[in-house]
Amino acid sequence: MGTEMWFADEHTPNVKLNIRVKKQLFSDHSDIQRVDVFDSEDLGKFISLDGNIVFSERDEFIYDEMVVHVPMAVHQHAKKVLVIGGGDGGVAKELCRYDEIETIDVVEEDEMFVEVSKRFFPDTAEGLEDKRVNLYIQDGLKFIRGKVGDYDLIINDSTDPFGPTEGLFTREFYGSCYKALNKTGILVYQHGSPFYDVDRDECCKMHQKVYSIFPISRVYQAHIPTCSSGYWLFGFASKKYHPVKDLDADAWDERKIHTKYYTTNVHKGSFMLPKYVEDMLRRVEKGKEG
Repeated sequence: MGTEMWFADEHTPNVKLNIRVKKQLFSDHSDIQRVDVFDSEDLGKFISLDGNIVFSERDEFIYDEMVVHVPMAVHQHAKKVLVIGGGDGGVAKELCRYDEIETIDVVEEDEMFVEVSKRFFPDTAEGLEDKRVNLYIQDGLKFIRGKVGDYDLIINDSTDPFGPTEGLFTREFYGSCYKALNKTGILVYQHGSPFYDVDRDECCKMHQKVYSIFPISRVYQAHIPTCSSGYWLFGFASKKYHPVKDLDADAWDERKIHTKYYTTNVHKGSFMLPKYVEDMLRRVEKGKEG
């Protein structure tokens, strides 16, 4: 028998997610990060950046649906959308299901990530082929500087607040997002996992920054198996719309969009957070440490 191959995604210095791998399909370093693609029995193909899983074929639909349909079910008339990161095309593909959207600007810094996604995840990357999608290989923070009132919706799809994408989790970045949105604009962003201490600290810092800039700032959740602790948070920040009070469930349901995770009931429930997360956010809002 051959040697078994396992991929280990370190969630903390003491906790790892181990996945049995059938084959490594790709490995290289871009100018920004290391990019790897593996094939596994239970999760299908998955891609990792600098050793951290970005998505797998098995669970990417959860993430993409929750960052797209939550804001789109609230803002019924979004026409211009900016996706920061998103080089795999998954978020763009989900956005393309809305006929009223006119332009989708995808700003991805790592060209290799785009090319690898097209090669190994063509069903996901086809989202980049839609005529409404404009792909920019550029730093997201630099791209958004100077934009004023350009967008109805901004989705920050960058990986995490460490390493090459660190600039996309700063106060300056969230302030630039606020300026780049029009007066009814919504920002949705990765909020990380609150479960382990090292992740919780970043959640608190993020919420503090956004809460101090946007008049409406809420957090919602999803279960994503390959994310740290399998539990992931998203941020919803808006100049006008409340994510639950302004949800038009009937209007969204009438669209008959086929989903595998998102429903308007899940939408409402995703903003009902566990007590320890509520307490964490409340402490931040009162100006205390998380």
